[in-house]
Amino acid sequence: MSKVFIIGANGKVGKNLVNVLNEKKEHEVSVGLRKEEQFGYFEEKGVKPVYLNLEDNVDAITDAIQGSDVVVFTAGSGGSTGPDKTLTIDLDGAAKSVKAAEKVGAKQFIMVSAIHADSPEEWSESMKPYYIAKHYADQIIQGSKLNYTILRPGGLSDDAGTGKVTTDESGFKTTQIPREDVARAIVAAIGNEKAEGKIVSLLAGEMAVEEVYN
Repeated sequence: MSKVFIIGANGKVGKNLVNVLNEKKEHEVSVGLRKEEQFGYFEEKGVKPVYLNLEDNVDAITDAIQGSDVVVFTAGSGGSTGPDKTLTIDLDGAAKSVKAAEKVGAKQFIMVSAIHADSPEEWSESMKPYYIAKHYADQIIQGSKLNYTILRPGGLSDDAGTGKVTTDESGFKTTQIPREDVARAIVAAIGNEKAEGKIVSLLAGEMAVEEVYN
């Protein structure tokens, strides 16, 4: 049983991830939260809440994730904040989390990035700070000592998951994917040797999510 730590658990992907992990009951799950009033929701789900603020230093983040085998980074500043918070959370927070995961000897780091993070020609002016943050956060983890998997989902929807995805972003009929299916792709990567070093685009499709890393 791996010890899985979710950074960004209070976001919508994070909450879906907790639910999917609870279905599987194969891992011991801890979640990093910035506000103590959020603890109760996750305690009721049977997972362990830990105080974690991505604006703190690397040592504080290291203390929070101590003992973790798998670190999942699905944190984001959200659409209601400005470019400053995007850089603080999506880039600097990710960079510090990678360093912390190295320090605790995590066996795996799973990054939730964004589709087109490596394609500047696709970036709209309004989304450029977000994509820049994701682009360089992905590069940081690729340059780390960690066994990593980077998932790059398209537009995130609250539709019910289908368990079906595609990794082919060219000319497909949708630009979106349910958050629940992103969560299932994360779970499918945990402890999966075939997921090591993989960078995977994710959209709603026809392939079983378990086959993403084959």
